[in-house]
Amino acid sequence: MMRRHIFFIAGMFSFLLMVQNVKADEPNLKNIRRQLREAINDSKTTDSLYKSLSSVKNRTGIMEGFIAGVQALKAKHAWNPYSKIKYLKNCEKTFEKAIEVDPHNIEIRFMRFSVEDSVPGFLGYNKNIATDSKEIITQLDKKNYGTADKELTVEIIKFLVNSRRCTPAQIDELNKLLAALK
Repeated sequence: MMRRHIFFIAGMFSFLLMVQNVKADEPNLKNIRRQLREAINDSKTTDSLYKSLSSVKNRTGIMEGFIAGVQALKAKHAWNPYSKIKYLKNCEKTFEKAIEVDPHNIEIRFMRFSVEDSVPGFLGYNKNIATDSKEIITQLDKKNYGTADKELTVEIIKFLVNSRRCTPAQIDELNKLLAALK
């Protein structure tokens, strides 16, 4: 019982910090990224994050991207095949909105790339992989990291290299970019 209270209080504290930052129009991106990582394996965190991000007014491209990422996680955690497809369709539409608002943001492109990389190919939700990897590499070449800090940029590069979705030339370019960041 005491353990539940501690988790509830910690959860509420995290939520209040995030809401406070969102209201200030300066969301704590590190906090949201951390919660997204936790949500990968925890449906309750996914639901909580979805609810709090969905309540944000005047969303930026990155906020739309985070919402799309959480929609993908809701699809992952759903047991009903119909719900899984519904969340994936919503995710796809939300990513389109996010990219329309901020087309050169490598973090948004990376989130969509990683979702499309992990969804089974037969579902047809992987049509932007080549476009996203090309745009990410273009922006990395320009040192246009957008909302991504150095740590995230390194993670993005490593993920792309290990994804087996990039061409050998792209992998060479990514390895050069990675070496320059270290």
